[in-house]
Amino acid sequence: MRLTVDGALVDLAEEATVLSAVRVAGVELPTLCHDDRLTPVGSCRTCLVRLDGRVVAACVTPAVDGAEVRVEEEELSRLRHDAVEMIVSALPPYALEGDGELSRVCRSLGIGPQTAQGGAGRGRDHTHPFVHLDRDLCIACGRCVRMCAEVQGTFALTLVGRGSETVVAPGTGGPWVDSDCVACGGCVDTCPTGALTEPGLPIGTYLAALTRTRTTCGYCGVGCALGVLTRDGEVAGVRPAKDGPVNRGHACVKGRFAHGFLHSPERLTQPLMRGRSGLEPVSWDEALDHIARGLRAAVAEAGPDAVAAISSARATNEENYLIQKFMRVVIGTNNVDNCSRLCHSPSAAGLTAAVGLSGGTDVFEDVEQADCLLVVGANPIDAHPVVGARLLQQVLHGARLVVADPRAVGLACHADVHLRPRPGTNVALFNGLAHVLLADGLIDEEFLRLRASGLPKLTAVLGDYAPDRVAGITGVPAADLVAAARLYGQAERPAIVYGLGVTEHLHGTDGVRTLANLAILRGAVGTDHGFGVNPLRGQNNVQGASDMGALPDLLPGYGKVGDPAVRGRAEQVWGTRVPDHDGLRIPQMFAAVRSGALRVLWVVGEDVCATDPDANRVVEALETCPLVISQELFLSETARHADVVLPAASWLEKDGTFVNFDRRFQRVRPALAPPGQARTDFAIVHAIAAAYGADLGCPTPAEALAECGRVAPVFAGISHQRLDREGAIPWPCPDPGRPGEAKLYLDRFATPDGLAHLAARPYLPPGESPDDDYPLILITGRRWAHYNSGNMTRRSGNIELDPSDRLDIHPADAARHAVRDGGAVLVESRHGQAMLPARVTDEIPPGQLFCSFHFPASLANALTSDHADTVTSCPEYKVTAVRLRVIQESS
Repeated sequence: MRLTVDGALVDLAEEATVLSAVRVAGVELPTLCHDDRLTPVGSCRTCLVRLDGRVVAACVTPAVDGAEVRVEEEELSRLRHDAVEMIVSALPPYALEGDGELSRVCRSLGIGPQTAQGGAGRGRDHTHPFVHLDRDLCIACGRCVRMCAEVQGTFALTLVGRGSETVVAPGTGGPWVDSDCVACGGCVDTCPTGALTEPGLPIGTYLAALTRTRTTCGYCGVGCALGVLTRDGEVAGVRPAKDGPVNRGHACVKGRFAHGFLHSPERLTQPLMRGRSGLEPVSWDEALDHIARGLRAAVAEAGPDAVAAISSARATNEENYLIQKFMRVVIGTNNVDNCSRLCHSPSAAGLTAAVGLSGGTDVFEDVEQADCLLVVGANPIDAHPVVGARLLQQVLHGARLVVADPRAVGLACHADVHLRPRPGTNVALFNGLAHVLLADGLIDEEFLRLRASGLPKLTAVLGDYAPDRVAGITGVPAADLVAAARLYGQAERPAIVYGLGVTEHLHGTDGVRTLANLAILRGAVGTDHGFGVNPLRGQNNVQGASDMGALPDLLPGYGKVGDPAVRGRAEQVWGTRVPDHDGLRIPQMFAAVRSGALRVLWVVGEDVCATDPDANRVVEALETCPLVISQELFLSETARHADVVLPAASWLEKDGTFVNFDRRFQRVRPALAPPGQARTDFAIVHAIAAAYGADLGCPTPAEALAECGRVAPVFAGISHQRLDREGAIPWPCPDPGRPGEAKLYLDRFATPDGLAHLAARPYLPPGESPDDDYPLILITGRRWAHYNSGNMTRRSGNIELDPSDRLDIHPADAARHAVRDGGAVLVESRHGQAMLPARVTDEIPPGQLFCSFHFPASLANALTSDHADTVTSCPEYKVTAVRLRVIQESS
């Protein structure tokens, strides 16, 4: 479409607005009620223009082909000036302080501070740690309300009052801190007047005077692009990047506000070493010398395999690459693993077997085109809030939704069909869904004939999974199973999104394989007819840690250590032999320590005492090991059991890259220097190597990533320089002159035969089941305000929003066990016990309990078992048989 703006020709896409035309023409208009991310309402009347002779609000008026738009007319300028002046006249004088949107608009129109002569007295609400409300500055534009509804999907805000007394308020009617607000900060970002601010950036702050650093969030695996605002060596605020490839100007409470941990008095700032009185401060030289002597002694006495390292999903790709290189090249062992072992190792194994590569099949913006979402074993509203909010918006705009999860939380509350299987019965559930797809003819026969294998064997197995039998195993009504299968099977563009509720089981890899069967049967992977199978990664770089080869059986790029060609390529780059046998997985490391076979355990950025299962046995292993090295931000439970503790930099103090849940490399840049003597993990690994007498090469993170690309051609096209230009690049990307592959398998699958492989897997029971002694099943997972072991979020304002752990219990079970809401409960399993306050809720089904692992003092993982996925050793966190004992409070 083509039209003119003040005589200049403008070309526009169809369905554009007059405001878009004006902007394309390079003309500025005030838009106090408008945000491009939100539905336009045209309420402030500050963007008035003339369209073919009519005065209209540009933001809500569709552009018309051939129309004439006039902006720079004296009458129009006066109308816009008067509209803004009327708004400002009702505000107090301080409304025009700083360089906020309203202040900039007033300066452009020649409206001075003397115009703001309104009174004060409508009050403030500063109850929330991250969002402050000044009602006297509210102009009732509604942007914050629409942001909360249309982007975040929380619907926590509303407008109250009448006429000039209309102001924003929490929908619950009470103080902001007690509302449904999840502190995404979107309302603060969109507010044009400063009525909503954050404590570090009150009205009057000149953002241009602050230093802004573009980086990638270091919390969950979504990979939100953020702008970190700093002054005088401290973070003043964080702004989500509007051009962020995944978050698009949105964020969650963690990435946006949970940076207070940076200057916690508990932050480690110098090395510690165990002495007669416990951990004592020492110099870096002393600590490094002690480590080097311990490594030499272990290798000399018991060989290279007496040393093991647990690398970090919180560290950058370059740091993980360097750690695994140190273990293989300097020590000579494949004993390196990372926490993907404990969460998504079944995804890597299952997806590799099914379709060829260990990452999700589609990038997130493609998933957003799906007309039916199957969300399984995931609560993205809490654990991946930006993804959860965008999936919710997809559903609110018409996409059908099937949720498979025992709990009625998050997206489950908006589902067309909510399947609530008994924990540990996923394989039966997925086989039941596949049975219905076959029985109803909801499969892509041409795709299965040309691009897949294994259908006859799968068909034979699925004969035993009719809906009625599946209902008996899973507890899911047969009618719900059929309805869910038909929604997915009849969709034109279905997508599967899943989480740890699929993987953290005794048969987690089978769960991934049988879930992938559904996409393969539908021809919804590697085609334009759907958007595949996509795991939501938990930690910020859990995908990248594995990509970089921090695994005992795989080198960078997922080449097997037993493959001579793969090993040969690495040996050519590294200039030394690489061991040809698999190293130890994390659970095997702890067992080897207890048996005396492992002498040195190096733990980088993981609090294994809090996050690993059967925690009492983990502690026993650390206390047994002759040398434990912990690299951390704080004196975590793991660090307390270490012999040497090295102070590390946080994600806000690092240079490098992360890989997010949909395989995108993004840049990480330091906004601050590490405190005291703390160092980046990259620098620490180099220092340990130097103390050991070795040179790892690749002196900078950029050079480390470049070297990784020579070892693993799948990453060869990705570099810091290219990321600085392009922002984000998905792998595979073997060619620096071509884009990475966003959607995988359009030509062929990455399996040896080029086909997708269906898996015929029968249902097998979980490691534990309820019985007379332990009649309840405990599930562990995440809460919205915290992250992983809570070491960072518990040292930020998030602790005010969620101050303690709790045990969710159904009212029927609470009555049966005489548990009252808020009362203390002792939870016992066959492995340990934990004390938790009870929360009585029908979000959890009868017979099941739920708690998080964010509060180490609660000892949640003292309860979980050592049962693990039979293929990958991923722990069965989601099924632990427990019993309750009510603690009688003394009067």
